[in-house]
Amino acid sequence: METSNEPSGRLAAFGNQLIEVHLWLREELARLREDVDAYLDGGGERPRDLRAHCLTFCSALDRHHTGEDGGAFPVLAERFPELRPVLEELTRDHHMVADILRQLEHLLGDLEPGAAEARRVRAELDGLAALLESHFVYEEKRIVSALNSLAMPDWDGSKPGFLLTGYGHRRPGGPVDIG
Repeated sequence: METSNEPSGRLAAFGNQLIEVHLWLREELARLREDVDAYLDGGGERPRDLRAHCLTFCSALDRHHTGEDGGAFPVLAERFPELRPVLEELTRDHHMVADILRQLEHLLGDLEPGAAEARRVRAELDGLAALLESHFVYEEKRIVSALNSLAMPDWDGSKPGFLLTGYGHRRPGGPVDIG
């Protein structure tokens, strides 16, 4: 695969932006896990706030993977056919992540004050964190240089969905405000 180290005049190459999004998602997931731990320790956010935080994170992660599957991966497959097996494996990971996100949403739909439910949410978040870490490392190793070589004028003016972060407005020191 031939790729260029030059980002075609962009401020930041798409692969580098992908790494930044992954870092943001890792940080948000770590914060969410800390929120669940604080709740289990008797402090932390009320179940409703914890539920909102978790669901908005799940939505941001789903948007990222949907954007990759529907935008970046088809472009990469067309331009770099040798990456197709990698992209198929990453897409399979996305389906596993989506299954965990659905399970989390189900658990959160029934979240009542209590440690048992929060422990189940924490266990799902732990599984999600392990899967995502493996997925992100593999994805970064295999496709960042190809993304960095892309010249996509329509992506330059407006970031595609897989490169967006943020899912609400955070009040300093407070929970996510999704309204």
